[in-house]
Amino acid sequence: MKIVASSDWRDGLPFDEPVRVADVTEGEPARCFSCGADSAPLDRTELWAVKHRHPKNHSGYVRFYCDAHVPAPQPVAPTTPPRRAAARRPRSAPVERHPAARRPSAVEEIVRAKCPDCFIEVSATGECGMCGQRVG
Repeated sequence: MKIVASSDWRDGLPFDEPVRVADVTEGEPARCFSCGADSAPLDRTELWAVKHRHPKNHSGYVRFYCDAHVPAPQPVAPTTPPRRAAARRPRSAPVERHPAARRPSAVEEIVRAKCPDCFIEVSATGECGMCGQRVG
């Protein structure tokens, strides 16, 4: 199953550019975000909708502002394509590689004592961890 975002009137808004709310959607009077929840609702012809960018949601979020609090339009940064890496150097003839000879590790060279009853390695103390027998 593929989960996709729903589409509505907010998708058509440009980022960081104020648009009259009455021009984009119908509805009841609403409040200015900056004035707060205690302010009186304003008619949609008196409110501006601004779509802001969000770091974790590519669709952004929309807030309504009154004439006194509408933010100034943000200049759009020019998008330049990333610079390509330096030209690749031409490939030379393939180099033959030989695997290095495997050296035995120091751990493999040590012979450790084993318990004659349990057949497990005995610790440095010489005592078997399973049965407790002392191996000399």
